[in-house]
Amino acid sequence: MSASIAMAESSRSGGHALLDGAQTAWDMLSEEQMQKPITTGCEELDTILGGGIQCKAVTEIGGIPGIGKTQLGIQLAVNVQIPVQYGGLGGKAVYIDTEGSFMVERAHQIIEGCIADLFENFEHRKQSLVCPDILQPNSFLANIFYFRICSYTEQIAAVNYLEKFLEEHQDVNIIVVDSITFHFRRDFDDLAMRTRVLGGMSSKLMRFAKKHNLAVVLLNQVTTKFVDGSFQLTLALGDSWSHACTNRIILYWNGNERHAYIDKSPSLRSASAPFQVTSKGIRNVTSNCKRVRMM
Repeated sequence: MSASIAMAESSRSGGHALLDGAQTAWDMLSEEQMQKPITTGCEELDTILGGGIQCKAVTEIGGIPGIGKTQLGIQLAVNVQIPVQYGGLGGKAVYIDTEGSFMVERAHQIIEGCIADLFENFEHRKQSLVCPDILQPNSFLANIFYFRICSYTEQIAAVNYLEKFLEEHQDVNIIVVDSITFHFRRDFDDLAMRTRVLGGMSSKLMRFAKKHNLAVVLLNQVTTKFVDGSFQLTLALGDSWSHACTNRIILYWNGNERHAYIDKSPSLRSASAPFQVTSKGIRNVTSNCKRVRMM
């Protein structure tokens, strides 16, 4: 009897270890349809993303310096806390900062903008929705768990530590890594080893997303790549890294406007939408004409 036949016979006779955790495609679809995304704060960007950043998925967001990656990362760490009564998840955030770009003063501004928008949009119902104490800047700040990472070894250790941390904090609904790239580009000379380490890290983050029903957002830098006789901008860490995420979003300038483009997704159409960075955070472009462009 061959090994494969023996394994099949073992399963039929009661050895079900290989099938533990199996679920039907119908169950998967039902879970996906019930899952609420995390709004970006920009309606047009939410539209092309199917409502916002998806949970149970790893989303990579890349672009040149100054395009708004960190602003979007902080915005998501705030918006994940929007109470359920206001259409949000009512969750908490983990923010892993490898570059020192997270500024608590900016987070406070974005929180104030978020709260102001909630009161404006739900003004006629705010008394009956939630206790006003919940919608306070200090409450939002207290729900962002911040990790400052100063080396790639600390980054590896932090991801490993998340296994225990997430078990103890079941209400975390997003992990933002800003950026996944920084220490691995500067301090890691062995490219083959770097690929293996990053692959292991991405696998763990994907497992966390699925197991704990949360969104993982990886901010990435850009580099140059020689293509067809010229250098072009591309996201860092090479082609192999592009398979580490579920969705890939590229932020870029179109004239004086910031745009987001869905470069890769198993479920979303390629599309681009404008957004702007305001004092309140990520918002719609102030224009009457609709500029969502489907590819």
